[in-house]
Amino acid sequence: MLFVSACTKKKTSDNLSSSKDSLITYLDLANDINLSYELKQQNAKKAFSIVNSQENDSLYRVNLFKIANRYYNMNDFKSYRDISQLALERSITGKDSASAAKAYSYLGDYYSSAAISDSAYRHYFKAQKIYTQINDDLNLAKTLISKANLQFNEGDFFESEIGVFKALEILKNENNVNDKLYECYNLLGILYNEKEEFNKALEYQNKALSTLKDKSIPTDLQLKATSLNNIGFIYINKGDYKKAIVYFERGLAEKNLFKEKTILYAMLLDNLGYAKFKSGKKDGLPDDFYRSLKIRDSLGLKSAMISNQIRLSEYYASKKDTFKAMQFAKQALLVSRSSEKINNTLGALKQIAIVDPKNASMYSKEYIRLNDKMLKAERNMGEKFSRIEYETNEIKDQNSNLQEKNKTLVYVFSICTLIGLFFYVYKTQQAKNRELLFKQQQQIANEDIYNMMISQQNEIEITRIKEKKKVAQDLHDGVLGRMFGIRISLDSLDKVDEAEAASKRKKYLAELKSIEQDIREISHDLNREKSELINNFIVILNKLFEDQRNTYSSKLITSFDPDIKWELISNIVKINLYRIIQEGLQNCNKYANADIIKVEFKNEKDNLVLTIEDDGEGFNTSRTKNGIGLHNIEYRAAECKGTFTIKSAKDEGTVLIIKIPIESNNNLQHNDI
Repeated sequence: MLFVSACTKKKTSDNLSSSKDSLITYLDLANDINLSYELKQQNAKKAFSIVNSQENDSLYRVNLFKIANRYYNMNDFKSYRDISQLALERSITGKDSASAAKAYSYLGDYYSSAAISDSAYRHYFKAQKIYTQINDDLNLAKTLISKANLQFNEGDFFESEIGVFKALEILKNENNVNDKLYECYNLLGILYNEKEEFNKALEYQNKALSTLKDKSIPTDLQLKATSLNNIGFIYINKGDYKKAIVYFERGLAEKNLFKEKTILYAMLLDNLGYAKFKSGKKDGLPDDFYRSLKIRDSLGLKSAMISNQIRLSEYYASKKDTFKAMQFAKQALLVSRSSEKINNTLGALKQIAIVDPKNASMYSKEYIRLNDKMLKAERNMGEKFSRIEYETNEIKDQNSNLQEKNKTLVYVFSICTLIGLFFYVYKTQQAKNRELLFKQQQQIANEDIYNMMISQQNEIEITRIKEKKKVAQDLHDGVLGRMFGIRISLDSLDKVDEAEAASKRKKYLAELKSIEQDIREISHDLNREKSELINNFIVILNKLFEDQRNTYSSKLITSFDPDIKWELISNIVKINLYRIIQEGLQNCNKYANADIIKVEFKNEKDNLVLTIEDDGEGFNTSRTKNGIGLHNIEYRAAECKGTFTIKSAKDEGTVLIIKIPIESNNNLQHNDI
């Protein structure tokens, strides 16, 4: 059993005032560990009554956070939430970004402690966005650590690991942050232990220990005992129980551990007893288990009690005391079913199936059902976290655009004198705002390809203009001049006798045929220009394919159905197709380890079918959690009113099939030449 160190809110170094009724006095008394809970509550309320009578300035908001800290330290989380929510509202009203971010992080802490993970993640992410905007790197790192802890607790190990390394990247440029470095290294140690990368886990736990040489870190947090416990638990997982015993005993020997971290003390006792039991030692058993169970029972720690009961069941099963083994296993199962953590019930079911072989089949079925449920819940939570980030960014982008539009509207209003013109601009702007509220903004990633296509379009337009000038010049200088000459000559035939006129008429007819051929050549040139415009999208795709071949060793095979009428495909569909191919190639490069990649376009019954196939490692589509890349492809296909199908199996490669209906492209004008 690992221990994630949770520090209390930072205590402020307020100087006592001579007046007992002063705010500083009440804040100090509310944090006095020697006072009863009731007295600390009274002093916190008196402090709030003073602060609440003040105007909403920066000092007012600072004092609100101090009061919130007091409630947090006395475990009154409801009052902590209410004060933090008030601080957020006042910060937004006062346009104080730093305080708003701090309030969001406080509320994230509240929802995290209340196990409301999606709300906690949403508030941490909002705090992260603001700290990024105002370049507050230290608080950004702290928020990333809090978010990573939350992701770890929800089983999202990959994103949690990324978050910790982002925080470390920031902290390496900061001073006096050993306490935060400790949190990062400790969490990485726990993460790698869960992933059974034990050497890495030990490496980071030892790094965490080395940061504690900084004497400014409060000893009452018992961080050294935390790391010693975590290292011992890693050795339990490695099967090296003798080393585990050494670290657990060192942890228990830390000064004032029982008084300052009773929960950690009970955990170390439980882990020590288990290490002794697994190593065959008998001294202190089963007393270590019972002492730990008694402490946890007195503190109301249900999940921790389940661990004790399961281990006591294991212990008595080894002693052939079936009655006690069954008794503790049933107690563990009963308590676990009343808790909210499925993992507790899984451990109890696993143990009771061992000590009660007659009903093992029934317990195993329940274990499988709950395990599937837990895996699905973890997958859903990871997807929910990604969705929260996406939705938060969408709302922020829309709000930013609306603010910019409103500024433009105010500017237009200030310079407009005609009521009719103002009314027209206002109505137009209002319609755009409504559209922004009900339609998702095109993903930022589309801008690159869109700009590329516009750039290509502009180049072609410039070429068209030049070509038109050339045609005009050819017509004026060549064809029109020659036709004018023939017309003058034909007019002169009236003055010539018939025999001579017939001979000249044949000559002029031949000249007219020559002019006709020139006009036909000019027409063909114009048709070629139209073809180049249509094939512009193919040029862009081929550039992408060329970059792929130059960068990666996999062989890339591409195919375009000549029956596809690209002029009927809208620019929006082309942009999404480009991004789908880009995403598909990226997935092949990162995960498939393929030798051959095929990209094929086909025209099938008024449907454009894009197939991306590789002969790589493949994966189990029914069990593997969808990544954001596949979600993006599915979203883009749906945006084009199309379908997305994926076929894959382990060691059998992967096939992505996107089918999009071909509709008339209203963006194109067809000019017959």
